[in-house]
Amino acid sequence: MMKWGREAQKRLQAIAEVSEPGPGVTRFPFTPEHSRARDMIAGWMTDAGMKVQLDTATTLIGRREGPKGAPTFLIGSHQDSVRSGGAYDGIMGIALGCLAVEKLAANHVDLPFAVEVLAFADEEGVRFPTALLGPRALAGTWDPAVLEMTDRADIRLADALDAAGGSSAALARLARAPGDVLGYLEAHIEQGPVLEVQDQAIGVVTGICGIERNTVTISGQTGHAGTVPMEMRADALVTAARLIADVEALARETEGVLATVGCIDCAPNVVNAIPSRCSLTIEIRSADDDARQSFSMRVIEVANKLAKDRSTPVALAKTYEQNASACDPRLVGKLHGAAKNLAPDAPLFPSGATHDASAMADLCPIAMLFVRCKGGISHSPDEYASAEDMGVAVEVMAGFLADL
Repeated sequence: MMKWGREAQKRLQAIAEVSEPGPGVTRFPFTPEHSRARDMIAGWMTDAGMKVQLDTATTLIGRREGPKGAPTFLIGSHQDSVRSGGAYDGIMGIALGCLAVEKLAANHVDLPFAVEVLAFADEEGVRFPTALLGPRALAGTWDPAVLEMTDRADIRLADALDAAGGSSAALARLARAPGDVLGYLEAHIEQGPVLEVQDQAIGVVTGICGIERNTVTISGQTGHAGTVPMEMRADALVTAARLIADVEALARETEGVLATVGCIDCAPNVVNAIPSRCSLTIEIRSADDDARQSFSMRVIEVANKLAKDRSTPVALAKTYEQNASACDPRLVGKLHGAAKNLAPDAPLFPSGATHDASAMADLCPIAMLFVRCKGGISHSPDEYASAEDMGVAVEVMAGFLADL
């Protein structure tokens, strides 16, 4: 078991060096760092006995053939990072997938289906204001409009993709037939503290939370901080503060819902003037779309009441919505069963972060395996998963494939 974990650690430390200069790992899609990482991953795939190819979305694919005409099971994750991120987020799932296939080959285990390991180019959505192009192309759900989006250097996504070896003109031909795909498995660091608190190496994911994002604009009336009496003020920032506190309190008392105010701005934003305008974001996540939508309606009610009581009109606009993706019960059961010898108490719980699996759910049944990360830290140079825990994950993934 430790053999596979140590090899995973060795590979991840090596590929972490493929980064823009600076702290941690910065590896954006369709860049020279992307291409160099792709070459290293191709070596991992070759070591596992897989044939390697690059599709037109620049997803690197390693394939182990099965019986003629047999369907394919997919394993995948992403090779890109956030700016100054860690050495495990995304890329670990590719390394562990390759090692699971390599372990099966080393043990001379034949499968009644083909296996592909997928290294997707863009999950984080940091370089361009979109993400998940690779899995969405496979699922046939990608939006052609994203090809016109530009990065900070004003480079079109289509041009960056083509320059990196892809083909923006051929993306529509990537869609897989659902009947040809058995399912999709993604291994990922948890990015949270649950496994560490429970002292468990791995956990089995039950679903990926739905997400909605709202922008709230609160209008008040500015005035001199020293001349307008307190009872005569329409302070937009005070209304915002009360709304933020109410959202946090509602989320604490609502099971299965997470809510975050992560961005706030006010005007005129000077020390001696009453704020006349305040804008903020409210993000709501839940594995239950009904619960998320119900919570959103309660937030609107609270905001409207504050607007009336404090004479500060509130406008709320939904800017983004992504429905929850449930993991397939059969695959969850198989994954949990594969863990029973090495991690009999592995918990089952939903993912609060989105993953490539959320897009793959439009193509086939999905499953996810979480690996403990130190301190629950992610998107940071301090991100860390142990060789021992990754070794457990490789064993579980190989056992899962053998039992399908």
